[in-house]
Amino acid sequence: MFSYATKGVCSRKITFDIVDGKLHNVQFEGGCPGNLLAISKLVEGKNALEIAELLAGNDCRGRGTSCADQLSQAIKANI
Repeated sequence: MFSYATKGVCSRKITFDIVDGKLHNVQFEGGCPGNLLAISKLVEGKNALEIAELLAGNDCRGRGTSCADQLSQAIKANI
């Protein structure tokens, strides 16, 4: 299980597994529960690198990042 401390967003931490290049068990600590639960369901079993590229640069309210972008950064940091 990988753990990533987020920066600049409402969620505090993201945990996930990468098995055979695919994402599993993505969980956000804090943040907007409905949206983050949806992201977790949508990325389950998908290619980690493809998800990282898809979500990279997604911005929330002019912060320069978002929980989705932080997931992208977390994946890239752990591959």
